[in-house]
Amino acid sequence: MSSTISSSGTFDGLYAQLLTLRAPLLPPGKASDPKLADKISSLYIHPTLEAAFHLLNCDLPSAHFLVRHMQAAPMFEAMYLHGILHRIEGDYDNARAWYGNVADTEVFKKTWSSKEKGLEFIGKVEALNKKREGDKEVLEKESVEEIKTVIDHCVEKFGSGQVQDASVAWVQPEEAHRKMGQEMVSGGKGFRDF
Repeated sequence: MSSTISSSGTFDGLYAQLLTLRAPLLPPGKASDPKLADKISSLYIHPTLEAAFHLLNCDLPSAHFLVRHMQAAPMFEAMYLHGILHRIEGDYDNARAWYGNVADTEVFKKTWSSKEKGLEFIGKVEALNKKREGDKEVLEKESVEEIKTVIDHCVEKFGSGQVQDASVAWVQPEEAHRKMGQEMVSGGKGFRDF
């Protein structure tokens, strides 16, 4: 862990601060605290941890930028965070697909006892968002615990210190996935406007 004058400028200090913000459960509209984006990036931590921190801040664009560079094996942690991101933004089918892609991985199994449990959680969040059914407080706690479990796993695997060259975590998608992504962004075949 690095030591700086401000405790919010350290991994532990910023992590503690992020855990005091609103829980990343439903589509946030905007980051909880936009000023934290720079503080998170300035830690120079492993990109999966940076993405998870952005998720705790409900800063979905910053998190998405990072996980899109790590959306293939062997970066299963980032693939899982990609699913969590889509769950938070309300893209439940996409979230289910990402959860399904990582259901057999160590990081997912640390969080959920089975693929079905993870998918059940997505279903509960979707019911809360669309039908106002369910206990929001319980689901918020479960959402935070899910992200904390991924963070704990990533700290164990990658450490929480500075990473000098984050490109070591970037993976090249297979050609079919690359073309699909390109068509979604610039070819008009995605469901979102960029």
